Amino acid sequence: MPTPTLPQLTLVLGGARSGKSLYAERLVTSQPGPWAYIATAEAFDGEMDERIKLHKRRRSSGWVQHETPLDIADILSNRTSELVSLVDCLTLWLSNLMHAERPIPDATDKLIAALSKRIAPCVIVSNEVGLGIVPDNALARAFRDEAGRLNQKIAATADKVVFVAAGLPLTLKG
Repeated sequence: MPTPTLPQLTLVLGGARSGKSLYAERLVTSQPGPWAYIATAEAFDGEMDERIKLHKRRRSSGWVQHETPLDIADILSNRTSELVSLVDCLTLWLSNLMHAERPIPDATDKLIAALSKRIAPCVIVSNEVGLGIVPDNALARAFRDEAGRLNQKIAATADKVVFVAAGLPLTLKG
């Protein structure tokens, strides 16, 4: 039986511990390897370090790891263009951009341009953070708003968008 082909760009959304990263990894590994994993997380404490180790342990040796908290567009366009790639995750990248006081619209445009020039498919994971209550502070509200705008822009360019809840995928687009 032939391997199903991934769309050029798939966005996988979900909440915390929804199963979105595992679902995205399975999409990528349904394609012939090796695969690129573009990680945006940074371990600023022991708990986050453990989370990163857990993600690394569940990936096989077929993955080429790239850790970049800010420059995912450069990695996607230069080093992984010909590998089926997974970016995990956009919302961590967004928080890194906000912390570094980088212009989010410019970074988003650069990311979308890099995605449009890729040869191999790409799967991007992002948190859906707009389903809960309105945050009680300005920074959290700004993050929620920027995350919503970022997800909308990526979803508009994506060929397929999947929302994962309780480990179950629901196709929103494609």
